[in-house]
Amino acid sequence: MTLADRRRIASFGMRDLWRRLGRRTAPLRLALTPFSLHVPDRLIVAPTDLRSLDPYVAEEILEGRFPLAGRTLETFGDSPFAVELPSRLFAERLHSFAWLRHIRSRKTEEACAHARDIVDDWIVRYGRRRRGIAWEPNVVAERVIAWLSHSTVVLNGAEAGFYRRFMKSLAYQVRYLRKIVASTPEGETRLRQRIALAMASISMPTRAAYIRREGIRLDRELEEQILADGGHVSRNPRALLDILLDLLPLRQTYINLGHDLPSKLIPTIDRMYPALRFFRHQDGDLALFNGASATPPSELMSVLRYDESAGRPFKALPRMHYHRLSVAGTTLIVDTGFPLSPDLSATAHAGSLSFEMSSGRHRFIVNCGSPKWAGRSYRTIARSTSAHSTVILDETSSSRIVKSKLSRAIMLPGVSTVNVTRWDDPHGNDWLKAIHDGYVRDHGYYHQREIGLSSKGDKIKGYDRLFLAEGHEAPATPLSAVARFHIHPAIKLKRRDEESVIMRAPDGETWIFAAPGLEVLIDEDIFFADVSGIRPSQQLVIEFSPPQTSEIRWMLRRGE
Repeated sequence: MTLADRRRIASFGMRDLWRRLGRRTAPLRLALTPFSLHVPDRLIVAPTDLRSLDPYVAEEILEGRFPLAGRTLETFGDSPFAVELPSRLFAERLHSFAWLRHIRSRKTEEACAHARDIVDDWIVRYGRRRRGIAWEPNVVAERVIAWLSHSTVVLNGAEAGFYRRFMKSLAYQVRYLRKIVASTPEGETRLRQRIALAMASISMPTRAAYIRREGIRLDRELEEQILADGGHVSRNPRALLDILLDLLPLRQTYINLGHDLPSKLIPTIDRMYPALRFFRHQDGDLALFNGASATPPSELMSVLRYDESAGRPFKALPRMHYHRLSVAGTTLIVDTGFPLSPDLSATAHAGSLSFEMSSGRHRFIVNCGSPKWAGRSYRTIARSTSAHSTVILDETSSSRIVKSKLSRAIMLPGVSTVNVTRWDDPHGNDWLKAIHDGYVRDHGYYHQREIGLSSKGDKIKGYDRLFLAEGHEAPATPLSAVARFHIHPAIKLKRRDEESVIMRAPDGETWIFAAPGLEVLIDEDIFFADVSGIRPSQQLVIEFSPPQTSEIRWMLRRGE
């Protein structure tokens, strides 16, 4: 690691450290600051939760088993907070209480009483501890939203004493969020905190001035995080869905109660819908870029049914830095960007110039996606360039992911510029050319990728080129370059000859991948973003060695 790299890491690390110290000392400051906590006597409304319900999960919880975060905890009749939890991610899901929504599918007196006992036990054990996973910013924000949205479950048949304890704990968590939100790094968590605070302001009795103030602060956060093209600053397509799942109930609650809406709320939602549709593939699922994982179809449809901005998706999201080529049922989505800030690089993927392709009702070429519940090692692999359908040079990601003692797993800015050109040729074919500088610093090479989609949508031409930057000389030893094309697990591969492979979907639709004059290898792969968890899959691989071979051509055509 160079001295410049160490300085960049140290600079970001110190900023990140101060933020985390501010967040961790917030409970102490909160405890030392004298204030009288106003405890509302009731809730005015329970905002709607648009996320999908699962009666199976409700049944399991009633039986003392908690299937969360890809694991199942057997409590044998004890409180889940009284036993050892199987993983950190499980603990986050448990403490967030987002699982309360499933109890709504079995809203019996017994089910409500069981949920209430678990909430009461949490209040006793963690209500004032203000440390650990239970009080991390993302967990607190989700818990506040969950307690508000599912209060009809928790408070159904509740005694006055529990009602008071519940309201006191909820008020304290809201106060805690107000103290820590300013020290939370830019990103989805901070926006969710602002949503939770705005939701709490209208769900509990309070002054009109407080409602306006939280609405104004939410407006500011929406302006900072939702880009002009409707995308989110994280560049994660799934973030759009998750944010809309919170914003839509908030909007409806404002309307139902007759409050003036925050001025940016409706324009922001209207702007986000076209961006969300931009990332939908032919099978209805979202593209797998920058942390996106499996998308439950029911959640996506529950959001899209409120979409009043119907129309064709845009050809590009210029602020989010993605391009979409789509003709006659064939769709290509291409990543032409890089992290927008050091804070946001902590969750970004090194997938610049990667693409995904779908046709008919199926995705054919994808990125590996992000594992929803896997550990840190899998998440790190998923962020690497090799987990994306693009070219990797010398087995080195185009942007390096570095974990230091001071900061989170940030991404050093290997890719700092991406130049993009888009045009239609005389035959009506749609072309995209992009060049990134991610390999210039370490190897002296630019990566150029051209992709063209025919006017009939039945042919795709690709061209990848590695060329030396000005002032750099070719290395004495040839480098290893690999173009990877990750195949969706539902697609079956059959070798046609050394240069071509047949890709067949379950309904029989076929595409032929070919690279004239080159050997196309079929290799094992891992698909992280399946609703059932991590799945084995396959990938197509083309190996070449610059400077002897510095460019490759490949193509896809629809089979008969």
